[in-house]
Order: sequence, then C-alpha cells, then structure tokens
Amino acid sequence: MKDTTVTKEYVAQIHAYQHIDLRAQEKGYLQKIFVDEGQTVHQGQAMFQIQPLLYQADLQKSQAEANYVGIEYKNTKALADSNIVSKNELALSRAKYDKAKADVSLAKTHLQFTDIKAPFNGIMDHFQARLGSLVNEGDLLTSISDNSKMWVYYNVPEAEYLAYKEHVKGDSTMTVRLLMANNEVFRYPGKVQTIEADFNNETGNIAFRATFPNPNSLLRNGETGSVLMTVPLRHALLIPQKATFEVLEKRFVYVVDKNNVVHQREVNIGSEMPDLYVVKGGLAPTDKILLEGIRKVKDGEKISYTYEAPEKVLPKLKVYAE
Repeated sequence: MKDTTVTKEYVAQIHAYQHIDLRAQEKGYLQKIFVDEGQTVHQGQAMFQIQPLLYQADLQKSQAEANYVGIEYKNTKALADSNIVSKNELALSRAKYDKAKADVSLAKTHLQFTDIKAPFNGIMDHFQARLGSLVNEGDLLTSISDNSKMWVYYNVPEAEYLAYKEHVKGDSTMTVRLLMANNEVFRYPGKVQTIEADFNNETGNIAFRATFPNPNSLLRNGETGSVLMTVPLRHALLIPQKATFEVLEKRFVYVVDKNNVVHQREVNIGSEMPDLYVVKGGLAPTDKILLEGIRKVKDGEKISYTYEAPEKVLPKLKVYAE
C-alpha cells in the first residue's frame, strides 16, 4: 500500500482559442476576395467585398436629404431668433435634421458592412461562397481560427476529480501533456484552467479544459487527441504486472495461503503504471501473491517459496513510486 501517482489518459477534443464564422451582413454580389483558403490573416486585413454601389447610392441620397433638412433648420432657427416662428416649430425642424443625420450614419454603417475585414489574427478556412456569388444577409462566407493557443476539452470521472481537487490547492494549476493522433506527445505542456460547474448525470463525468500554447500552429481546430494527466492515488495497492495472468480477458493472480497452497484469484485492475498495476479489488494488503513461476503451478497446488518484501521488489522493477 503506497501513496503514488498515475498518469491517466483522457480522450480530448482540440479547439482553437477563437473560432468564428464570418457571415455577410448585407445582401449583394461578392465582388472581391482578397485572401485565400488556409491563409494567415491579420486583424483589420481586408477579406471580402460585397458590391457597394447600392449602399453608396443610399449614402449619397441620405447626405443630400440631410443637407436639405439642415438648410431648412438654419432658416427656421433664424426666424425663431427673430420671433417670427414658434419654439415648437424650431424643435420640429431640429428633430427632422437630427433624423436626417441619423439616416446618414445608418447608410455609412451599411456601406462599411460591404467591406469584411479580419476581426483578429487567424487562419482562413474553406470558402462557402465564390467570386460573383449572390449572398444574402447572414450567409456564411468562411470561418477563421486563432490557433495561437488551443483549448483542449476532456471528461474526468468524479473520483478522479476529487483527487485532483485535493491535490491542487487554491488558484494553482496542474500541468498536463497532450498525446496527438500520431501517438507523439505535443512538445508544449498545457495547464488545466477551467472546470465546468456541473457533473453529467448520465456519465458521472465533469468536463475539464486545458490551455496549450501553439506557437508553431501545429494544432488545428477540430483535431482529436488524449490528455495525459497525473492523478494522485492515496493508499494504492500496487502489484507487479508480471505477477498476473489473463484468462478470457480477466486478470488473475495466484494467492498463497497459510498452508502454502496457491489459489487462482481474479483481481480488478484500476490503473496501469510501468511494470505495475493498481488493484481496485480482489486482494488485501496482507495477501501473499506468487511473483515468479506462475506458469509452473496450478490452482490448489502446495508449493515451497521464498518470500520477498514489496520494498525490495519494487526497486527491482525500476518503478518510481512516491
């Protein structure tokens, strides 16, 4: 029985720090495309232009109307200063002028929406509309991902969550590694920064989110992998893997009783470590198990043996256990 740690592997989903859809805010023909699929773009860089002629005409019309109403307002104010027209008439003229200026601002906004620019530094995705296409308001043009850092989501069982919270105190964070789809470990470690508020009642899991730096843009949005997280285990019952054998996908050991008779017993393996198993059930700390010669004995046989204490066996297996 020892306090130790074990590296757990959790299936994970990899998401970009920022990943958004770019959609048209105005209706019109897609007149220009300034970027290409897969290209890195910078914040404020021009990406698409929807034909602006209609919106330019609306702006000119609004400006002309605002100029006309502005002249009327100036004339009305001059008459009001001479007490020729009432203050109410002046207020009505001012309201018309303010509305005309608001229409100009609205027309400018619509015209600006025809120029679509990158909202942040990122990588372009596949185009959903081609040059010359008629797009409507809300139509998807493409997606853009900021891959400078990645959010990796994975689910942790309740018992391991409790062990994590006991191990990590206060505002400190745990460092984790990412095993990529090619079975190589991502060179940059990540940190667990967020845990969801609620457990999933159906699975008994809670979602963790680890943040990984991605300076070389190796990771992309939508990838899969596995998070490797070191979980503390208290009072773990450890046995050498070579002391076990498998029958019909079940794991067994030979237990030696007080009469030196071996008995085959199924054990429940909780976790796996290099050369060791963590046993969840089937054995007591006082049991003696057969380490060498398990292929030479049968269930119920009486044997003679030499006893070795666990403290001497574990170092020979080259396992570090705290």
